Amino acid sequence: MFTYTLSCTFTDAAVAEEWIAWLRESHLADVCAAGALDAEIIRMDSEAATCRCQVRYHFSSRQAFDAYQRDHAPRLRAEGLKRFPLERGITYERTTGEVLAQIRA
Repeated sequence: MFTYTLSCTFTDAAVAEEWIAWLRESHLADVCAAGALDAEIIRMDSEAATCRCQVRYHFSSRQAFDAYQRDHAPRLRAEGLKRFPLERGITYERTTGEVLAQIRA
């Protein structure tokens, strides 16, 4: 399994809420339709004035993620940046990695 994490920091809580609503309403489903096995949104605990969230997607393999990156990510990222450009006070950071173990209760 392979994970793709998008971390976002917002200077405006209202923009963060708008972004979360967009993810829930359509974007998470779009990424899953493009190859992700699942998706989750996490609002990170913070004492800072800014809001920080993570979106985590799991793919069956690095190859599945690579296919997503090649075939779907450019379009989906462009849609996101059109709605939520950097000028709205958002910082994006992307990380990826291989899931070495996973335990579910």
